[in-house]
Amino acid sequence: MTTMRNFRKIGNVDTAPLRAELDAAPESWKLDTSRQRKVRCQRHTENIFLRAAMKPLPPGAKNANDVHECRVMKMAARFPLTLRFCESVAASVGGKLGRVTLVSLLPERQVFPHVDTGAYYRIRDRYHLVLRSRDGSPLTAGDETAVMREGELWIFNNKVRHWAMNPSSEPRIHLIFDVLPAAGGGHFVFPLEKTGTASGS
Repeated sequence: MTTMRNFRKIGNVDTAPLRAELDAAPESWKLDTSRQRKVRCQRHTENIFLRAAMKPLPPGAKNANDVHECRVMKMAARFPLTLRFCESVAASVGGKLGRVTLVSLLPERQVFPHVDTGAYYRIRDRYHLVLRSRDGSPLTAGDETAVMREGELWIFNNKVRHWAMNPSSEPRIHLIFDVLPAAGGGHFVFPLEKTGTASGS
């Protein structure tokens, strides 16, 4: 099997407990629509934010892409097992958990091509855990496409141009989170400029 340059499959996860939390809070998808309203490439998604960038933005930050500090969102109280899973993955690599978002890509829609730029993304690995995806989740990064299946945990290189598709007639739901790896670790991380600092809080 050829090793992919922009993807790493970590393994398989029993997602039933996480899906149960999601099913118990269906109203959560409509509480914060800022991402699909303000980020055009994400306009076909719905989102539940569990950990997000600290607000207000600190002096000198152009936008949230340069903010390392995180805040635990109010909705996180409804998803304790989900948050605990993300924390356990971060701990398993000696890293620190960053932002955590549940993302539903609407039926027969896409996340449009984009690159995750900024100091925050540069030094963190992005994980995807597939919670629901009837026909698989095609995700393209650079010139490679991985089809992620339910229960699979992946890391991919979000610093290159990437986009996602939902070819099915049902929503595609991923748990997406970032990990600041231990020094010298990580898969798709790059050093900050000399002025950059990072915190996993």
